[in-house]
Amino acid sequence: MSESTNNQTPDLVVYGAAGRVGRAVVTEAVTRGHRVTAVVRDPDRAFGLGSDAVTVVRGDVTDHASVAATAAGHRAAINTTVRLGVPSEEFFVAAAKALVAGLTAAGVGRFVTLGVTSTLETAPGVRLMDDPGFPEPARVFCRGHAAEWELLRGTAGGLDWLMVCPPDLSSGHPRTGRYRTAEGTVIPGGRICHDDLARALVDEAVDAPRHRRIQLAVAAG
Repeated sequence: MSESTNNQTPDLVVYGAAGRVGRAVVTEAVTRGHRVTAVVRDPDRAFGLGSDAVTVVRGDVTDHASVAATAAGHRAAINTTVRLGVPSEEFFVAAAKALVAGLTAAGVGRFVTLGVTSTLETAPGVRLMDDPGFPEPARVFCRGHAAEWELLRGTAGGLDWLMVCPPDLSSGHPRTGRYRTAEGTVIPGGRICHDDLARALVDEAVDAPRHRRIQLAVAAG
């Protein structure tokens, strides 16, 4: 598949658009009438993404110059990327640094990135991932998002950002069209499907941004 183009100016750029969450975000945004730039590492794997409302481009979320180039002219950005073949802390920190630098250089006004619920607190000062019974392989992965969170808090400058933290995503959980939120704390028993998560991400990025510079838990309403 070659990179697709259209003659309209997109208002939302989505990084990791070929993944399950990224595809759901693109679909949700287009359904609402937004024009989207879908950034992927390999356009040949972005089957079904290109359309009159979607421009598919190649990009590297860990390269600030690539981020700046792909984000230029957009008013908001959503990041849903993950690379399981790279150590978690290495990837998420590199991506956060490049996104902050690149989006700032491009003049993007709003940035929403995807985190995980395990980095949220279950009690003051106690994160879910700190529980002694938390699986160690999952804890290792979560450390990357925790390091990303610390970097955003310390170096995001004037960028208007938000980290949205869903529970484990469930393809079997039905779409509700609603979601609940909590600031910095786990939502007990929370579940959410990709479509409802996409709704929350697009709301916070472009249509109804209400939270800034925090970790925001989301779960189906």
